[in-house]
Amino acid sequence: MFSFHDLGSLLPPLLQGAWVTVTVSLVSYLIALVSGLAIGLARISKVWPVRMAAAAYVQFIRGTPLLLQLFFIYYVLPYAGIVFSPFEAGVIGLSINYSAYMAEVFRSGIAAVPRGQSEAGMSLALSHFQMMLFVIIPQALRIVVLPIGNFFVSIFKDSALVSVITMKDLMFSGEMLASSTFRHFEIFSILAVIYFLLSYPAAKLVEWIEKRLNGERRFVARKPARDPALLSQEAGNSF
Repeated sequence: MFSFHDLGSLLPPLLQGAWVTVTVSLVSYLIALVSGLAIGLARISKVWPVRMAAAAYVQFIRGTPLLLQLFFIYYVLPYAGIVFSPFEAGVIGLSINYSAYMAEVFRSGIAAVPRGQSEAGMSLALSHFQMMLFVIIPQALRIVVLPIGNFFVSIFKDSALVSVITMKDLMFSGEMLASSTFRHFEIFSILAVIYFLLSYPAAKLVEWIEKRLNGERRFVARKPARDPALLSQEAGNSF
C-alpha cells in the first residue's frame, strides 16, 4: 500500500532528476534559439551556397529521429575519437534537432514582416545588417513568439529521451527507482505529475506573453494617426 512515507523516500532522487531535466532543457533551448535564428537567416541569404547548405541541414535534421541523433552523438562519435558526457550529448542532440525546427519558424516570421518595412529601412539608408537587426528581426520575433515559446515545452518533454544515453534526468531516475523498488505504478504516476507541474506553467507563461504582445499591437492599431500638417508644425516649432 502506497503511503506518504513512501512518497517522502521517493521524491528526493526524483526531484534531483527533475533539476537535471530542467537544466538540460533550458540550456538546449537557448542554444537552439540562437542557432535556429542564425540558420533561419541563412535560409533567406542571397548567397546561394549558404542558402542551400542551410536548407540541406534543416531537411536532414527534421527528416531523422531525435532518438537516432542522440544515439549517434553519444555512441557512434566515440569511434571517431569524439567523446561527450551524457549531459553534453543530450544538450547537443536537443539543440541540433530543435534548431532546425526553429529555423523554419524564424524564416516564416521574417517572411511575414510587411515588405514596406524593408523599403522604409532602405529609405533611411540602413545597411542590410542594420535593417535586419533593428527593423525586421524585432518584428519577426513578435510574430513567432508563440511557436518559439512552445518549443521550450516540447524540448522539456522530449528531454526524457536523454535517459537512453544514461543521463540521470527525471525519467532515468524514475526508471532506476522503479526497477529497484518494483513500484512502477506509483513512480511513473509521480513522474507524470512532476512533468505536468513543470510544463504547464511554462505553457501558460508563453500564452500570457503572446496575449500581451497582441494587446499592444491592437492598441497601436486603434491609436488614431496624427495629422501630418500638425506634425510638420510641431517640427517647425521645435527649431
